[in-house]
Amino acid sequence: MSATTARSVTGTGVILLTLAAGQFVMALDTTVMNTAIATVADDLGTTVTGIQTAITLYTLVMASLMITGGKIGEILGRKRAFAIGCIVYACGSFTTSLAPNLTVLMIGWSFLEGLGAVLIMPAIVALVATNFGKPDRPRAYGLVAAAGAIAAALGPLIGGFFTTYASWRWVFAGEVLIVLVILLLTRRMKDTPAEEGVRLDLVGTGLSAAGLGLVVLGILRSGTWGLVQPKPGAPEWFGLSPVIWMIFAGGAVLALFAAWENRRIANGQGALFDPSILRNLQLRSGVSSFFFMFLVQAGLFFAVPLFLSISLGLSAIETGVRLLPLSLSLLAFAAGIPRLRPNASPRRVVRLGFVSLFCGLVLLVGLLDVGAGAEIVTWPLLLAGAGLGAMASQLGAVTVSSVSDELSGQVGGLQNTAPRSAPPSRGRS
Repeated sequence: MSATTARSVTGTGVILLTLAAGQFVMALDTTVMNTAIATVADDLGTTVTGIQTAITLYTLVMASLMITGGKIGEILGRKRAFAIGCIVYACGSFTTSLAPNLTVLMIGWSFLEGLGAVLIMPAIVALVATNFGKPDRPRAYGLVAAAGAIAAALGPLIGGFFTTYASWRWVFAGEVLIVLVILLLTRRMKDTPAEEGVRLDLVGTGLSAAGLGLVVLGILRSGTWGLVQPKPGAPEWFGLSPVIWMIFAGGAVLALFAAWENRRIANGQGALFDPSILRNLQLRSGVSSFFFMFLVQAGLFFAVPLFLSISLGLSAIETGVRLLPLSLSLLAFAAGIPRLRPNASPRRVVRLGFVSLFCGLVLLVGLLDVGAGAEIVTWPLLLAGAGLGAMASQLGAVTVSSVSDELSGQVGGLQNTAPRSAPPSRGRS
């Protein structure tokens, strides 16, 4: 290998590590406080409901503004948007680490970190497309997705360790340091230049945020209020749960958003999002697969730790160790399939991934019915991790390759909105 080739490989390796680290930090925040909600509530002089409200707001900020974040990346340039997002996110983590009460926690965690995430996550998708050729993208997207899933699996272990032996505040302080390192390495990335004359569609931003916010808030409240029929003690609107009305209202606002964007495009004006890309079957299938993949992943990361910690009485650290098979098999398949089978059919890999994930879930339910101990989760999690890793190795490249590279930011916003619409794995809100 020549010196020039070696430097090129090292450079792309650093870029991939930087983007994967960014995805790791974003995903870590979704589960790291799973085992510390009660402790955080006591420390801040609030209730568990108050902390869960902060979690709900964090999810809402990300879900409602992710498409807007992708557009801002087009306006500023993806590399600059990524860097600004890192700065905002680090400020939010620093504020959270010092929060004396719930209000400051919400400012730091729910809003600043949420706003940083909506700039970072779509930019990651676009920067992979910019910095890697099409043959290398499946492996790059697979490793980035695997980093996120591993962070979600390790979150309870990391949160439990710091809560037990130090303080939950050190988790957020540590995030500040990681983000600063990511920021220093960002200069190695290639960038797409900012698009001339493009402005943010403020009306479209408001409509998309309102529509997505209503839908996601409805989904988040469905466990507490009921989806259609109100649960005992829950509010009701015209005899039904508010959830179903919120989802319908959100859908109506999103339809208005699509009509507004189509009108702007027809008049030759810049649009926040081009609804016509949703006619692309490959993109639509990829985004739908992302949604169901993250939905099942969120359920696993919520239900399995709950079973291990509550039903079996395992500590937070023991629970995290039991989740390692999921992380390890996910990483192995996400990185291994593109390397060992670079010409494999993405459709076949995704189908086999869903089959493996389904078999893992069926095996888990069957073994739980037997009533064995903590060891029963090992083989089901290995199968589920293999399925998630297989899908992660292909879906990112499938969605981005379905459109031109110039639209990769919009695709990044869209595919990161889908999993934010799934119920969060941090518990009920």
